[in-house]
Amino acid sequence: MDFSLFNRPPLQPPFATSFLHRQIAISKTSGRISSMKDFLAKAVDAAKSAGEIIRSGFYETKRVEHKGLVDLVTETDKKCEELIFDFLKQQYPDHKFIGEETTAACGATELTDEPTWIVDPLDGTTNFVHGLVSFVCRVIVDKFPNIHALFTAIRGKGAFLNGKPIKTSSQTELVKSLLATEVGTNREKSTVDASTDRINRLLFKVRSLRIGGSCALDLCGIACGRIDMFYEHGFGGPWDVAAGTVIVHEAGGLVFDLSGKDFDITSHRVAASNPLLKDAFVEALQYSE
Repeated sequence: MDFSLFNRPPLQPPFATSFLHRQIAISKTSGRISSMKDFLAKAVDAAKSAGEIIRSGFYETKRVEHKGLVDLVTETDKKCEELIFDFLKQQYPDHKFIGEETTAACGATELTDEPTWIVDPLDGTTNFVHGLVSFVCRVIVDKFPNIHALFTAIRGKGAFLNGKPIKTSSQTELVKSLLATEVGTNREKSTVDASTDRINRLLFKVRSLRIGGSCALDLCGIACGRIDMFYEHGFGGPWDVAAGTVIVHEAGGLVFDLSGKDFDITSHRVAASNPLLKDAFVEALQYSE
């Protein structure tokens, strides 16, 4: 689950929290750290409450709709987004809201100068539908307590996992690096061929590759050093990366375009790594095109 509170024009928000895939980020170009801490606390409260809906829904028959050929949405996604919006609107009635399953579905994804929450209610819906555990920890905390994870960050104040500081890896060699990516939901042959060709070329340059089903979790993996490099071409929208980008930055990592240029949150291209690998990673990405 990803939430963000954004102000244009920052490329990443100054605060973020991710309860595994329930992810929240908040950005405000002006404001005191005390305000950011309040935003963070409210975001965590919303994420935990929505997590109970996901936890219950995991054990029930899932009502699934298709947004595309393989892009799914469930009743749980919609219930979570509604709960989050209702809660945050009570706290911040003057803020604006963009949700993957509601506002954004109608095409309203413009980021303005107004404080705007961006919400992805459940990142990793396909994993959720198929009963895989890698989507949100509240669903699986009783059975898998070792992956109960709450990622948080405030710009300039560091990144944390369950309250403890985290940092990106110190790996310097591509061949010893773990790479993560996602293949997206576009099933046009040309897109699939380009994606698989890139993966095939990159596999000869890295130790191994993982496809976990969540852009949010991949970025958090970079932040805590479990993954060394990550890229995705064709993710859904800002809600997939808003919180993860600030968590990575505050953990000492870099988020950038696949070309190596500055990351644009309104694009559908993202790459991330520790600072020591960026140049070699960008070179490998360009080679793989």
